[in-house]
Amino acid sequence: MKKNEKKDSVYLAVERILDNYLEMNNHRKTPERYAILRAVYSMGEHFTLDELGEKLAAEYRFPVSRATLYNTMNLFMELRLVIRHRFQGTTKYEACYADDSHCHQICTVCGKVTEVKAPEIAEAIDALHLKRFRKDGFSLYIYGICSTCQGAITRKSKKQRDIK
Repeated sequence: MKKNEKKDSVYLAVERILDNYLEMNNHRKTPERYAILRAVYSMGEHFTLDELGEKLAAEYRFPVSRATLYNTMNLFMELRLVIRHRFQGTTKYEACYADDSHCHQICTVCGKVTEVKAPEIAEAIDALHLKRFRKDGFSLYIYGICSTCQGAITRKSKKQRDIK
């Protein structure tokens, strides 16, 4: 399956989940909800509400209020279509349908967040037996310094030694 085909099939699946929820709970199927859902699943990385709002306005020509974004994201979290993270005082979101478990590395200097593929960690957590608890997924945060910041720190340190 090609990358765009996979993206389209994921979007169709999450759209069906939203459709079913809205129908079962007698909620309106607003164009805002579907535009936000499509934008969320096209982001491809972690994002803030402001970044999502900018994407909706610029690429989709569909500006929505911050309150609409906030309320819609809460709905998507309830449906387990989106997960919210708190990275060093910043709230970020990411699409999570069919991708509930993964690791993040977070630079404590610049705040850059990248995902880490670690199948051995996923396997260890899958094998973990917890009492009176059903696992749905996990997120692991690994804090450190990215190579860009480490390089800058090393250059600054070397420069200070050369001055002395």
